Amino acid sequence: MIDVHPTAVIHPSARLGDGVRVGPYAVVGEHCRVGDGTVLGAHAVIESFTTIGQDCQVFTGAVVGAIPQDLKFGGEESYTVIGDRNVIREFVTINRATGVDHETRIGDDNLLMAYVHIAHDCQIGNRVVLANGVTLAGHVEIEDHVSVGGLCGIHQFVKVGTMAFIGAMTRIVQDVPPYMLAEGTPPKVYGPNVIGLRRRGLEQHERTLLKRAYKLLYRSGLNVSQAVEQITLLGESPYLARLVDFLARSERGLVGKVDRSAEPSSDS
Repeated sequence: MIDVHPTAVIHPSARLGDGVRVGPYAVVGEHCRVGDGTVLGAHAVIESFTTIGQDCQVFTGAVVGAIPQDLKFGGEESYTVIGDRNVIREFVTINRATGVDHETRIGDDNLLMAYVHIAHDCQIGNRVVLANGVTLAGHVEIEDHVSVGGLCGIHQFVKVGTMAFIGAMTRIVQDVPPYMLAEGTPPKVYGPNVIGLRRRGLEQHERTLLKRAYKLLYRSGLNVSQAVEQITLLGESPYLARLVDFLARSERGLVGKVDRSAEPSSDS
């Protein structure tokens, strides 16, 4: 059963799944699809060419799928695609892509806290947490299991690797490698995201390999290419392999090195 408040406005071309609830004064635009069990709060706006998956929660005042804030945009048909079980809190804004048939895509099981902004063509993975006021410029890529602290700004075309953690109020203009903890302005990398890696079930030997990889990247004096050569000699590990692949794809360079005196105590 679909429950639509009488003050809500639903475009005739929109398709609502079973069990969808639409709150007061919410708007669902042209060519939108809303999956089974999703709840749209009061005054939520779902703009044209947006797909939202199942069991999502879109809170008061969120705007999903608005046209991009991009001077190149010419009114072409582009998309916003939201996966399942996402929580989109109050006044979040998510822009659709620039370019014919391009899409802004958000995966499954993500938490976007109040006032998050996700610009055009961003690609967000699964189980990502973006805290209050995080702002992503266009074409940002965030892989799975990343946490970003409140009021962070991330520059266009930046990539953030899986299981990384970015501290609050950090300005990110270069890529953040997988598994690492970065914070500050300018940002520094302080080592592997130990707590996050433990929560994801990485064993001690895997965490040790990642710590050695961090030292090669940030404390050895080697450039990235030289560090990658040494990382490949550390041993067999799917986590190291993913790190090496990320480094090979990085185009903006990596967030900066830390002062040794500021480094935290070693992981065990």
